[in-house]
Amino acid sequence: MEQSKRYNSSPREESDVVIYETAREVAVKILNRIERTDSYLDKLLDFELRNSELSKLDKSFLTELVNGTIRWKVRIDYVISQFYRGDYSKLDINIKNAIRLAMYQIMFLERVPQSAAVNEAVEFVKKLRGQYLGNLVNAILRTAIRKLNLIEYPSIEDDAVKALSTVHSFPVWLVRRFINRFGVYETEQLLTSLNERPRLSIRVNTSRISAEELAAQFEAKGLKVSRGGFLPNFLYVEGLSRIGELDSFKAGQFTVQDESAGVVAKLLDPQKGERILDVCAAPGGKTTHILEVTAGEVDLIAVEKYDNRARLIQNSLDRMGYTKAKVVVADGATFTDTVLFDRILVDAPCTGFGVIRKKPDSKWKREPEDIRKLNEIQNQILENVAKLLKPNGILVYSTCTIEFEENQEVIRGFLNKHPEYKLEQAGDFVDKALVGRDGYVETFPHRHDMDGGFAARLRKSA
Repeated sequence: MEQSKRYNSSPREESDVVIYETAREVAVKILNRIERTDSYLDKLLDFELRNSELSKLDKSFLTELVNGTIRWKVRIDYVISQFYRGDYSKLDINIKNAIRLAMYQIMFLERVPQSAAVNEAVEFVKKLRGQYLGNLVNAILRTAIRKLNLIEYPSIEDDAVKALSTVHSFPVWLVRRFINRFGVYETEQLLTSLNERPRLSIRVNTSRISAEELAAQFEAKGLKVSRGGFLPNFLYVEGLSRIGELDSFKAGQFTVQDESAGVVAKLLDPQKGERILDVCAAPGGKTTHILEVTAGEVDLIAVEKYDNRARLIQNSLDRMGYTKAKVVVADGATFTDTVLFDRILVDAPCTGFGVIRKKPDSKWKREPEDIRKLNEIQNQILENVAKLLKPNGILVYSTCTIEFEENQEVIRGFLNKHPEYKLEQAGDFVDKALVGRDGYVETFPHRHDMDGGFAARLRKSA
């Protein structure tokens, strides 16, 4: 099953050369790098998937292993600590992550034989550190298998924060924030939803193919397809893989995008002939959506701070055949232009807590102070681009987080300083089920079965 070329780790990362050969071993390599560096899971995983000779099945297995182990890290570590006598945190990083990986399979992957999970971990550790530590890993894992159902987790009644953090594997500080806002019961629902494996959502380019036709094509390949719950041009497709190689994708018939992101273009409500600014536009999903709903008949500038991310926008535009849109590498907080815009979209940088299902490492990458820092950046961008809007123009501010300080607080502060701007009710443009009582778009995974996000529509006075 697990055949691949050999992977030699960089000498800068390991004290000696380690051979990462199978899917499970490559997963250990990725987990090591995430723990030791600021690298993001999606980038590391993408590199390995593109450069390995793993089979299609093993690549899928690798993806499941690293995402799942990172998603459930706290709970996994809690269980391991019940059976390891010593300072678990001081274990060699390869051994620690090999145990975590095996424990994830034991705890969460029923289709994987427990013996296979144990044996691979033991053989890897023996290859790396010898028989003694191999025996130790074997003892820990086999004891865990026998006693897994006897584990006692922290009680919600005694300490709700600790209990939810441990059982649902979230940072204590973030659980505490959620409880303060949502209460214990709804926080548990939210955490449960954020831990679910994400569904693949695609936006159909209805100028090239109908949603019904594309769904029929996928179903003819044996894939399960369902329609979006709020946007009719969105589909959920189970089992779709190697998307970049599909003729339908290359032909611009669809784009991978969550429904929550699709709501933003509807709120912006762009019209043909307008001049539109899309700020912080990478990877380009909302950019191409704006062009789709206007048949490309707008003067659109997409601004992105980083060159490598700007290339993602250009790649999307090229694939979709939108040759007139312009991509500019610039900071949204300082970008300027000599001509004002009819509509501006600010898809602001944020903590990304609404998309933890897709990026499980993000909950471990962020710290409480990041919220304050991002709030400052968001305000700077909003203040700057507001000067570029025509009188009677529309500005939409959106994020993929559910944090009050990055969403409502930003908009309220902006409106207090800018009486020339007024909030327009989002319910006049999108499904009212997605709109909070204050008139903002507010989506939550546990309430709407889509990514968490926020969007506000503002109009500048004439």
